[in-house]
Amino acid sequence: MSEISTVHFTLQELVCLDAVVSEGSFQAAAAKLGRSHPAVHAAIGSLERGTGLVLFDRQGYRAQLTSAGTAFHRQAADVLARTGALQALARQLVRGDETDLRVVVGDLTPSAPVLRHLKKFFAASPGTRLHLHFEALGGPWQRLLADEADLIVHHVDKSDTRFEWLDLQPVTLVPVAAPGYLPFEPTAQLRPEQMKALVQVVIRDSATEPGRDYFLIAGAPSWTVADQQTKKELILNAMGW
Repeated sequence: MSEISTVHFTLQELVCLDAVVSEGSFQAAAAKLGRSHPAVHAAIGSLERGTGLVLFDRQGYRAQLTSAGTAFHRQAADVLARTGALQALARQLVRGDETDLRVVVGDLTPSAPVLRHLKKFFAASPGTRLHLHFEALGGPWQRLLADEADLIVHHVDKSDTRFEWLDLQPVTLVPVAAPGYLPFEPTAQLRPEQMKALVQVVIRDSATEPGRDYFLIAGAPSWTVADQQTKKELILNAMGW
C-alpha cells in the first residue's frame, strides 16, 4: 500500500484484529465478539487503511497474516494486554481497593494464620500487589510510624494513640531451655537470679532507633540472633535458654 503521512486506528479495530488471528477466520471472530461478519471485515479494512499496511493474505481459506501483519499484531497484542490491565486498575480504583499493600509481620506473630488471611484477601483482590516484610521487636512499629507500612501484625501498646489496633489472638511467652541445660531442677518459682550465669538467647531488634529491652536479665551473658528459628535451634542444642 502507498505511504501515508498519518497512522491512525482504534482500540476496537485492534480487538477485531486479535480476534481474527486467534479464531482463524473473520466469521469465527465475529461470533466471538458478538458482531456481524461485515462489521469485522469493515474494522479490519479501516485498520489497514489507517496504518497503510496489508495485514492479511486473503488468498486462502483461512485468514493468514502477512509478514507486516505478524509484526503489527505482535505489538497490538501487547497493547491489548496493557489496556486490559489498565481497565482492571480503573475498576479497582473505583471500588476503592488498594493498588499496593505494605504488610509487616512481627517476630512473635505465628506465620500460618497470617498467611491464611493474606491468601484470602488477595484471592478477593487479585489486582493488589503485596509488599511483605518481617521485622523484630521495634521494627514493625518503626516502619508503621515512618509510613513505610500500611499494616503491621505485631503486639502494640494499646495506650499509644498513634495506633489503631485489632486483637487477633494472644501469644504466650514462656522461658524455655533444652533438657539438661539448667544446672538445677526447674520449678514454677524460678527466679531471674538463678539464670544470671546462663546464656540468654535474644532476638536482634530490627529497628534502627534505640528500642526497649524485653525480659533481659541484667548482667547475664547473651547471644543475639536475627530470627526466632535461629533462636530455637540454639536453644534445642543446649547453647542457651
